[in-house]
Amino acid sequence: MNFLEKITGSDMTKKMKSFEVRAKALPAEYQMAWKEIITNLWIYGDFTGRNLMPILDNALELLEVTSAEGQSIEEVLGDDIKGFCAAIVGDGGIKTHRDKWRNQLNKNVARKLGGLK
Repeated sequence: MNFLEKITGSDMTKKMKSFEVRAKALPAEYQMAWKEIITNLWIYGDFTGRNLMPILDNALELLEVTSAEGQSIEEVLGDDIKGFCAAIVGDGGIKTHRDKWRNQLNKNVARKLGGLK
């Protein structure tokens, strides 16, 4: 990726378009689940969202494989897509800006209270 692509985000636009092409090949219920997954995962993204690209790719691959096997979307994701998204992001995986700010605030408070130097 060159500097211009990084600044403009055109690399991500290309990637998202390729995801959408792949998602259109899925059955209707899988396409609806894909849209929900995208919506629920964006809250875990960093400023650019580039940290989500591998996760989105893996989630879409899971949907492709399971739809090819003939499984229903409920068998794959369960009833809670929001919980599924939180699970694939993982506990120690992706940090949001909120997590980074919380960590910095905790360090600053501990330093003021004499806990950290």
